[in-house]
Amino acid sequence: MFDNEQVKKLLKLARNSIESYFSKKDYDFSKDKKEFKEKQGVFVTLKTREEELRGCIGFPYPILPLSEAIFQAARAAAFSDPRFFPLSKEELENIKIEISVLSVPEEIKCEKEKLLDEIRIGKDGLIVQLGGFSGLLLPQVALEWRWNSLEFLENCCDKAGLDRDEWKEKDCKIFKFQAQIFSE
Repeated sequence: MFDNEQVKKLLKLARNSIESYFSKKDYDFSKDKKEFKEKQGVFVTLKTREEELRGCIGFPYPILPLSEAIFQAARAAAFSDPRFFPLSKEELENIKIEISVLSVPEEIKCEKEKLLDEIRIGKDGLIVQLGGFSGLLLPQVALEWRWNSLEFLENCCDKAGLDRDEWKEKDCKIFKFQAQIFSE
């Protein structure tokens, strides 16, 4: 768990990564690298002041040091989310940044008919994988949309490009993870 000072630093790092893109200046995050060097999964979500999604990109697995993962995810959320046009410099002052630092996803291993009981709304995020398809939804998404476990799973299948009930398939793997979530 991160304390208030660390949360402020991580949010500042995310904002600086986007600002430095516009200013074309290299951002020196060597001091952040020292404090946040542990590899962790992370997502950076950008929302307008009206709470409209404006970008969300991340790394589900701990493949990068946290400081680098946040830096890259913030830039990708701002400029590379295929659902949105790249963020303009004028928009930046009206964007609110949210960071979700993830636990390592763990496969839910149980009979498919008991799967819904294993999902804790508001606590668990989900990853659905089948064939070459994969979809991820953060824990806060189910709360925002007021979904139950079934709706959460169905929408995760949607995000993966699967039919809504393909989570029932024998070869479909479902993973859950938790997140520490903080925002500006």
